Amino acid sequence: MHPSTVSRALDPARRGRIGEPVVRRILEAAERLGYRPDTVAASLRSGRSNMVGIIVPDIANPVFSPIIGGLEDVLSARGYALIVADPQPQRTGADDIVQRLVARRVDGLVLANVALKDNSIERCLSWKVPVVLVNRAEAEARVPSVVSDDVAGMRLAVAHLLELGHRHILHLAGPQMLSTGSLRRRGFVEAMHEAGFTPADNDIEEAEAFTREAGRAAALRLLARQPEATAIVAANDLLALGIYEALRETGRRCPEDLSVIGHNDMPLVDLVDPPLSTIRISHREMGEQTGQLLLDLIEGVRGDAPYVVTAPLLVVRRSTQPPRISR
Repeated sequence: MHPSTVSRALDPARRGRIGEPVVRRILEAAERLGYRPDTVAASLRSGRSNMVGIIVPDIANPVFSPIIGGLEDVLSARGYALIVADPQPQRTGADDIVQRLVARRVDGLVLANVALKDNSIERCLSWKVPVVLVNRAEAEARVPSVVSDDVAGMRLAVAHLLELGHRHILHLAGPQMLSTGSLRRRGFVEAMHEAGFTPADNDIEEAEAFTREAGRAAALRLLARQPEATAIVAANDLLALGIYEALRETGRRCPEDLSVIGHNDMPLVDLVDPPLSTIRISHREMGEQTGQLLLDLIEGVRGDAPYVVTAPLLVVRRSTQPPRISR
């Protein structure tokens, strides 16, 4: 068998060019012989490492698992391996992680952790490293981004509560330095205005982070100011779970005393008590689209910076119901 045929069969990115029976025979022979491709030598020849890095803000957040899964599906089909990094503040900063991944000669980076103004993007551009943002975007839109329509998602949440009969609706916002926090707050305010209501400053509380603990603390502050509210829209599901904790601590019940709706439809929120109404984001699809955009950049197929927006979907469960008449 010709060496070039064997080479193609052993390369996941090129084996689609030859027949499956031939590929199978070559792979079986390689397994019997204990052959393993020398990826370092291949990298030196091609100038590519066939590795891509993704930086997430919190690997424990269930939202990022389907994003990573969709991204990896697309990349592995083209012979790329994925390195996942989580720059926890107590260990190292995002800039350090970017530098380390670039030092490993990754062919491209996916950033899921950017702020509206972010130095990491500037560094990637200066080093000419292909980069795509996912889930969050920057203010300047200098690089491709794949995000959900956060404003539309909050409109869906507010419309659902208004349809149930709620009028005194609060918002537990995410950090405003992040696009997800800023745009979801904007969506809440716009939806309330369009319905004829003007949210007061006291109706909105910003959480320090997109975490359950930060959600609990912010919810306690918000509910202390607005005890007569009948519903609350959380900027993500972890914040909503923090609201659940605050309600239990203050002797209130969801949804009998306060309806709660989240955002993201992260795994397992259908199993909490009560199951959480939320806004579903197509995270796996976002990961897949991110992977394709990054491959296009790596291979020089495109030089523009598309801003891809996916449509959210309302998911109604048992954490929302009409307000009590006494209110």
